[in-house]
Amino acid sequence: MEKQQKNIIAYVMSMPADVPESIAAYNKAEKTKYRTMLIWDSRVKRNASKPCTSDIVVECDFSKPHKIAEALLPYQKELAVVTCRGDKFIGRFIEVIPHVPYLRTPTTESLRWATDKYEMRKRFKMFDTKNTPKFTKVTANTKKERKRVIEKIGFPMIVKPTNLAGSMLVTECYHEEDLERALRTGFRKIKKVYNENGRGEAPNLMVEAYMEGDMYSVDAYVNARGTIHFCPMVKVVTGKNIGHDDFYNYMHLTPTALKKETIERAHAVAKTGVHALGLRSTTVHVELMKIDDEWKIIEIGPRIGGFRHKLHKLSCDIDHSLNDVLVRLPKKPIVPKKCKGYAATLKWFPKKEGVITKLKGIKKIQELKSFSSITVNKKVGDRCHFAKHGGKAVFNVTLYNSDRAKLLADIRRIEQCVEVGIK
Repeated sequence: MEKQQKNIIAYVMSMPADVPESIAAYNKAEKTKYRTMLIWDSRVKRNASKPCTSDIVVECDFSKPHKIAEALLPYQKELAVVTCRGDKFIGRFIEVIPHVPYLRTPTTESLRWATDKYEMRKRFKMFDTKNTPKFTKVTANTKKERKRVIEKIGFPMIVKPTNLAGSMLVTECYHEEDLERALRTGFRKIKKVYNENGRGEAPNLMVEAYMEGDMYSVDAYVNARGTIHFCPMVKVVTGKNIGHDDFYNYMHLTPTALKKETIERAHAVAKTGVHALGLRSTTVHVELMKIDDEWKIIEIGPRIGGFRHKLHKLSCDIDHSLNDVLVRLPKKPIVPKKCKGYAATLKWFPKKEGVITKLKGIKKIQELKSFSSITVNKKVGDRCHFAKHGGKAVFNVTLYNSDRAKLLADIRRIEQCVEVGIK
């Protein structure tokens, strides 16, 4: 019997819009015939307004392991790669992995450690206590529990959910009344926000010591033996940095102006964290804090970072989506040594919560020389919430310029021309 070619690249619950083009370009360049598959949990209703672009769709009930096995059985000899591109879908990725035993994947335990911030911190502390701040899980908003947390962590501190991304429900506390309010809000809203974001994990809150410094991130590809190939680093400016009472990531800018030796130290700390979690055959997103000359890990996700496929493609011609597949085939990811320019994304939140009464400046953004793309999430009449209360940005804009100074100038123009009225 002739052996079937392993040519199916499977995505769990989400296949980004750029994937078909990346795979088609690779097929043409390498004379291969890879196809795409979407593996979907039938308990979740698919968005009819977004047509599926994958070659194959497999639907089954993820709560029943034998149903996943039955659905994938006809394709076992053709499956080459299985990946997951959404942080909120990692739990379902974990359910699929036991049924594709001969594909290169992360272990299910490493994915659990990497998607639960409390378990993640425990692993970091075990491998190197210097790389992680003090932390503890919070079980209730009682005076006794708050006293325990304050004595263990001290102020200032950060309250955050253990399984959410995008700075949702993340709150900074300087006094006990801040902590009481943050826990009260967190425990009241956490179940709803987990449900809205498709999280299947049990909702929990944790507290960690506040780290004051400069925030950066870096995506990287980890092969089956733990060898890591890093993408260019990204400078992160938070809402807190620009005077907002919120912790969302306001701006991402890449490549950075960091010195080579500084980047190498960041890579060394990131590598320790990746290996502490035991991650392999995956792309990772590492968030770091630079405190003077020291680097500490904020968190590590077993996935591509938000907006990174756009930023790295524009600035350095890196096909992030393709590399996420190559590292699982396994083949060496393609990372050019030099970048051709600079790219940035801005997530725009208003300074206060409420209903949008005015939204101006969108057309002016599109006229800028650095403009690449924009996604408008809110319109006049919509209600806005801070990220720490589970809200989403009014709009996200991506920019590119071969000249860093011109890019920064256009970012300043956006800050001057955009006006979001809130009532």
